[in-house]
Amino acid sequence: MRIDGLNSLLVYKSLNMNTTNGLLSQAKALYKESLFDLLFKAHQVHRVHHDPVDIQRCSLLSIKTGGCSEDCAYCPQSAHYETGLDREPLVPLEKVREAAWHAKRNGAQRFCMGAAWREVKDGPEFDRVLQMVRIVAKEGLETCVTLGMLNLEQARKLKAVGLYAYNHNLDTGREYYGKIITTRTYDDRLRTLKVVREAGITVCCGGIIGMGETWEDRCALLGELASMDPQPESVPINLLVRIKGTPLENSPPVPPLELVRTVAVARILMPKARVRLAAGRLELSQESQVLAFFAGANSIFLGEKLLTRPNPMPDEDRHMLDQLHSYV
Repeated sequence: MRIDGLNSLLVYKSLNMNTTNGLLSQAKALYKESLFDLLFKAHQVHRVHHDPVDIQRCSLLSIKTGGCSEDCAYCPQSAHYETGLDREPLVPLEKVREAAWHAKRNGAQRFCMGAAWREVKDGPEFDRVLQMVRIVAKEGLETCVTLGMLNLEQARKLKAVGLYAYNHNLDTGREYYGKIITTRTYDDRLRTLKVVREAGITVCCGGIIGMGETWEDRCALLGELASMDPQPESVPINLLVRIKGTPLENSPPVPPLELVRTVAVARILMPKARVRLAAGRLELSQESQVLAFFAGANSIFLGEKLLTRPNPMPDEDRHMLDQLHSYV
């Protein structure tokens, strides 16, 4: 499929937004395009909805680490695998306060907190999480948490204390999902996202590439995300971080241009979303990341650590982002 000039600006309006199958077909057609055509189209759509040099900075803190009962094949925090990760209880409020303060002063606009839980359970720990959300919201940061499954009452409590977004990834396409996780169904995840929406919280939902899935599986994930009504406001695209002790430790690395293609298709199918380069950026050169920004990614996570894994150094990220602006 060839594209030209002004038509590329309008391509997203011609997408079949009515069904997951229609969007899957669109995703596959886009993914198979020549790279230059796909990038041109994605960048044009990106410019309609976003400032191309506006890259949102986020910070991520693990507030409860390890011991999760889920068997997600990529995760070092699963109790099913021996990865050398120490279990840690829910962190003190003061640690969250200090981390949020430093994140804001280092340029973060969004502060995310993750707890290695299968699901939220009412009680003292959830009450402390509510206090954490209040602390971060008072800093004026977009506040996001990922706590596993939750019910509507819990979601409404989170909304009441200032939660802006809830992260709950689908991880991969429906057909491939069972090869990665067996302790929670795809529909379980969709039900949690429905609860989040009903409570009036924005949705952060994406997936991981490099888990042995086919390109069609990636398109299935993007089609599922794009079929949500409304679409997710935030779509993190993660590269698998291969961790010793997990079932995916020997997975072959994904070529960077596969990530770029995935970002470009996500941008065209979900034009208004923040598409986030999340885990796995240490596998990418700065040039690969900049190409992903051109394709429509417009958010990264700052800090030396992303939950439990290393992340690019802050100075490296600042240097990269500075180069996106006018040359001096």
